[in-house]
Amino acid sequence: MPELPEVETVRRGLQPALEGARIVGVEARRPDLRFPFPERFSERLTGKTIAALGRRAKYLTMHVDNGPVLICHLGMSGSFRIETANESATPGAFHYERSKNTAHDHVVFDIVSPAGVRSRVIFNDPRRFGFMLFSEGEPDLHPMLAGLGVEPTGNALDGALLASLLKGRKSPLKAALLDQRLIAGLGNIYVSEALWRAGLSPLREAGTLARAGKKAKEQSESLAEAIRSVVADAIAAGGSSLRDYMQTDGSLGYFQHSFAVYDREGEACSKPGCRGHIERIVQSGRSTFHCRTCQA
Repeated sequence: MPELPEVETVRRGLQPALEGARIVGVEARRPDLRFPFPERFSERLTGKTIAALGRRAKYLTMHVDNGPVLICHLGMSGSFRIETANESATPGAFHYERSKNTAHDHVVFDIVSPAGVRSRVIFNDPRRFGFMLFSEGEPDLHPMLAGLGVEPTGNALDGALLASLLKGRKSPLKAALLDQRLIAGLGNIYVSEALWRAGLSPLREAGTLARAGKKAKEQSESLAEAIRSVVADAIAAGGSSLRDYMQTDGSLGYFQHSFAVYDREGEACSKPGCRGHIERIVQSGRSTFHCRTCQA
């Protein structure tokens, strides 16, 4: 499933086409995706101007003038395709190409830019695990978003905040970092990468980073910095290039070439001075990649 950097690259790819554009038509080609479409879905969006395209964790938010906020999730296989008279592009940055089978084109937005250029933004989702819902008020208060934790971008997530979130937790550190109620938008890949950067084992008890003392404070600060930096690096590189996604210009993202541990089982650890190797273990049914030599 796409993580925060992938969704952010999709948002950035859609933003130039959508913000300021007027929706002149919406076609929902089936009654539902993961959930049924909202009542009067097309009617309530048609004729509206898109004021802003935002993101909260792994969710996209489309804010329209005098209308509901559209909350969209890509699910496992969802993607947007922008079509104009001369070209077609799929915003996003992932490793394997997204579906181009038009049989899976489930929602079509007809839009007109402020300059009068007409185009179509098409949501394609072979597995139909994505969804589109309305928020009648602030999207952060919608049940899908209300319980989400802090964003791992900017400076909000620091060592002190991270320690407070992990205090008293006996679960493995990786499991705690995947809890969307604590930190929103992180997934399997970036947690593995951040833990390697910070030199912390995914198996250690999460609450150990909240203990009193200099060492725990340094570890929580190191991990907070590692989380922020790995997410920022992935966004700058265009996402992790996971299954089915590509960037706006059709090229694949390249952050996967910078993975230090993810999907590198058996390879030598690349941390200077470490003679260990990357191992794969399973935690809660999901693969974890780490180096037991330099991650304690």
